[in-house]
Amino acid sequence: MELRRVVVTGIGAITPLGKTFEETWKNLIAGVSGCAPIKRFDASNFKTQFACEVKDYDVMDYFDRKEARKVDTYTQFAIIAAKEAVTNSKLDLEKLDLDRVGVIWGSGIGGLKTFQDEVTNFATGDGTPRFNPFFIPKMIADIASGLISMEYGFRGPNFTTVSACASSTNALIDAFNYIRLGKADVIVSGGSEASVFEAGIGGFNAMHALSTRNDSPETASRPFDKDRDGFVMGEGGASIILEDYEHAMARGATIYAEMVGGGLSADAHHMTAPHPEGLGATNVMKNALQDAGMQPDEIDYINVHGTSTPLGDIAESQAILAVFKDHAYNLNISSTKSMTGHLLGAAGALEAMATIMAVKEDIVPPTINHFTDDEAFDPKLNFTFNKAQQREVRAALSNTFGFGGHNASVIFKKFNG
Repeated sequence: MELRRVVVTGIGAITPLGKTFEETWKNLIAGVSGCAPIKRFDASNFKTQFACEVKDYDVMDYFDRKEARKVDTYTQFAIIAAKEAVTNSKLDLEKLDLDRVGVIWGSGIGGLKTFQDEVTNFATGDGTPRFNPFFIPKMIADIASGLISMEYGFRGPNFTTVSACASSTNALIDAFNYIRLGKADVIVSGGSEASVFEAGIGGFNAMHALSTRNDSPETASRPFDKDRDGFVMGEGGASIILEDYEHAMARGATIYAEMVGGGLSADAHHMTAPHPEGLGATNVMKNALQDAGMQPDEIDYINVHGTSTPLGDIAESQAILAVFKDHAYNLNISSTKSMTGHLLGAAGALEAMATIMAVKEDIVPPTINHFTDDEAFDPKLNFTFNKAQQREVRAALSNTFGFGGHNASVIFKKFNG
């Protein structure tokens, strides 16, 4: 069968860099750090005392008190981002076939804060089981996609993908496939996460995964820098409206870019560490290129996973060289996690947003906080250190890799009608 074309017609976000996608994009290009000491709880006893929180977030700005009590913060972020994306897409709900509009979301953890609070309340009580009746629906990772569909009456495909930090990239790939196979006209996709609290920070500290640069939080996320010491936790949500090309053209939609391919692979190596030679990362980029029917030299920019971990950054750079060979030196490479922190299951959606906008605007956001070169990286690779770079971006690829060895990559190219 002939596969349908899939385009991006709407974007929404609430992130450590802004409460809208436009504010987030503006700060990404400006090289702004979203990292600061944690305000949500007293982190003074933790090894890591900073994170990339959504600034000045007040749930009452978005939900009434009754509704706010029913949804975990990760779901709040999902609904906020999705609403902006739907508005941004200018979808006319009166003219849509709601049976062919879906929601496919991604979250690596879901309502961890809700789980922590309910279990803590039980453990510190008198043993009587007094659980919130919304405990389970607040906690489960699929509730965000369900509630977004209820907000608009979207009755198409609806589920949540869970693959750790690759979750929302998996969601985008599934949405892409449902549309190009003709099973939906429009899908609201994306991801959200809210793990900046005791269990989230403490759990990742116990794994020695987080930076502990408490004396300089704004420079703690240092992808590809010699002194990188772990990732910085982020939070928020991002949403991408994917739409059948013919459907979008028929309604006169604004098109940001075309999604042309997605790849998946597994490291099959270790619970948390990447394959030392970047084998899974190599395979997933090759798979994405094959799916898109593209050659490596057609890619101009890679938004890398680039978490600022000692092993992960090396493995990814090796994979880029293995896939792109000499063309790797013509690429711009950047890690926007240097500014946003790592949004875990929401990272893929947020970084897809940055990738889409790089294609649309012909500008590559920087990898900030580079101070010292590391001989582990080929000096001829252009990591777009510290300052955004203008260049033609015909097509760009975005990588996400998750604990468990889950790898997902997506490719967007400039829309040419």
